[in-house]
Amino acid sequence: MASEIKFGTDGWRGVIAWDFTFENVRRMAQALADYINENAPAGEDGKAPKIFVGYDRRFMSDLFAADIASIFRSNKIDVTLSSRPISTPVAACLSLNKFWMSVMVTASHNPANYNGIKIKLAGGSASSRVTKEVEEFMDQNSVLFLYGQKAEQKDLSDVYFKYVASHVNAKKLSAFKGKVVMDYMHGAAAGYLEKFIPAKQVIALRAEHDPTFGGEQPEPVEKNLALLKKTVTEKKAALGVAFDGDGDRVALVDEKGNYLTPCLIAAVLCNHLIKNKKLKGKIVQTVSMGYLLKRIARKYEMLFEEVGVGFKNVAERMGLDDVAFGVEESGGFAWKGNLPDRDGLSVALAFLEIMASTGKKASELCADVTQEYGSSVYMRRDLPLAKAVDKGVMAEKLRKKLPKKINGRRVAETLTFDGLKIIFENDEWLLLRPSGTEPLLRVYAESATKKDTQALLEFGEKLMAPYQK
Repeated sequence: MASEIKFGTDGWRGVIAWDFTFENVRRMAQALADYINENAPAGEDGKAPKIFVGYDRRFMSDLFAADIASIFRSNKIDVTLSSRPISTPVAACLSLNKFWMSVMVTASHNPANYNGIKIKLAGGSASSRVTKEVEEFMDQNSVLFLYGQKAEQKDLSDVYFKYVASHVNAKKLSAFKGKVVMDYMHGAAAGYLEKFIPAKQVIALRAEHDPTFGGEQPEPVEKNLALLKKTVTEKKAALGVAFDGDGDRVALVDEKGNYLTPCLIAAVLCNHLIKNKKLKGKIVQTVSMGYLLKRIARKYEMLFEEVGVGFKNVAERMGLDDVAFGVEESGGFAWKGNLPDRDGLSVALAFLEIMASTGKKASELCADVTQEYGSSVYMRRDLPLAKAVDKGVMAEKLRKKLPKKINGRRVAETLTFDGLKIIFENDEWLLLRPSGTEPLLRVYAESATKKDTQALLEFGEKLMAPYQK
């Protein structure tokens, strides 16, 4: 019996040679082909729309991508295959106007033994509705894989670089004269920053191609940034930047070697865009983000909404509503007028542009927003999950166990649409949920002090004990 293939928070992922096999990739490719042939609109000339297939630097990503493209060709789909590894934002950008859909072979930030497939439409992640429809096509037809159906190969990265260049202020960016330490984590976006900042100003780390990612997980979270922090302080750099394996997630380190949480980065970016770029519209964030944006929305009387974890949920709102700024906690930021998807490079350039235009250090920019909107200490813990669990059932069981007060804080509100989020009267919060991409339980918290945030995490960890391995 064929194994079940399901899309998670962002795409379908699996362990190479275990569930991410050539057989399963071909099954997925056929389901995608059936979805495309059923749903893709014909162009003005009556021709079927074009599809792009890209891949990252992971083990055998190029071979998996070639199979997907060949199956598309066998199903009479006009497809272009990337001739080199690219970042996911490149594929997303190409789906904005050149192609109806981009299919990207990547497992993003997952460990080296994983691979996966992401779908991009109209510049952003495919919605849950689309991925569910693709799943419904699974195994409805036998895989059509005709001999000799090789796709045309092109390097279309320049389309993306031109797009990014058109959305940054080159004059202001050129005023930035400091050093930037760039940790590429052996990922597919290696060398991208040097296309916008003179190479002499960039200290590149882990830029070489290594499918094992140096034995580390290519995820730009604080525990993986020791080398970046050390290099920033040693080289007296103005900023440290890290991208994940496929270049859509980003982490920043200030000139003192301090990790900047996604909450702080989002607040600096959003506050600047509203104040200086007169950005208007709704602010949307995933439920795993914090209170700084909520307070910014209050100040400027902007609508505010929280959605489920996964940037596809933010992207979906950006496609439906007048959204000014969208963010998720895993280093994904987007704003009106820019690519409606995560893009590590665009975020890094935007932050550098703010530094250059204000003449302020990264630490000073963060100090400004916390002085205006309150201190923010945001943390996340990952715990091993004993076995698969229904998120909704777990959230409801945990909610029923809650006392009226936690660590002296009165519970003001609970949200259960993606795990259990406990919100206190002063906006501080605790979130408990199983990961949508890995066999992990995630516990998030934010408060005004490190001590209080750690206490909230410890309470959450105890509450999640029955589900831990």
